[in-house]
Amino acid sequence: PAVSEFAAEVGFGVHAKVDGKTVQVGAAHYMEKLGIEVAALAQSAQRLADQARTMVYVAVDGELIGLAAVADPVRPESAAIVTALKKRGLTVAMVTGDQAATANAVARSLGIDEVLAGVLPEGKATEVERLQADGRRVIFVGDGINDAPALARADVGVAIGSGTDVAIEAADAVLMRADLSALRDAIDLARKTHRVIRGNFVWAYGYNVALIPVAAG
Repeated sequence: PAVSEFAAEVGFGVHAKVDGKTVQVGAAHYMEKLGIEVAALAQSAQRLADQARTMVYVAVDGELIGLAAVADPVRPESAAIVTALKKRGLTVAMVTGDQAATANAVARSLGIDEVLAGVLPEGKATEVERLQADGRRVIFVGDGINDAPALARADVGVAIGSGTDVAIEAADAVLMRADLSALRDAIDLARKTHRVIRGNFVWAYGYNVALIPVAAG
């Protein structure tokens, strides 16, 4: 059918005129913003959220008519990478706009320690700042337009090479492989580089301290 007056609200949902009727599609907080009650579908939503699905509610002319459940498949290497990062002494956190039940289900399957759910796009950078205020040094990994502020705010922003140009521009480092194992390799390389720099400094400093008096003599 013909669609007109389409508009999107970032982090909430979309609405449009379809055959003369107003159709609204989006997250639960979008429905709440519109004053549309979603309690009638709470049981179905909870069941699907426990399966790591994200709810998308649909309303027509201000009346809820149903929901759709969508999911991003977890990358096959994700759980192994989370384990590898934790073995390196890192705490792994997920920052997502998904509701808590969905985010927690994914986190459990991957062994992620900390979940920050229901975060709007502009809130990701705020969450990074909050972690930094707690004395943490933050590596933020992202690939979308909404990730750019958080990538720029983090101590180290890491973009995926297959991501958006805005994310790549905001990041400090770019993984050229669309494979999370590249993150593990990048951290190992950075740590090795740091050890070499410190070792060179110690040797150079010690050498000069020992031999400058000789040269002066």
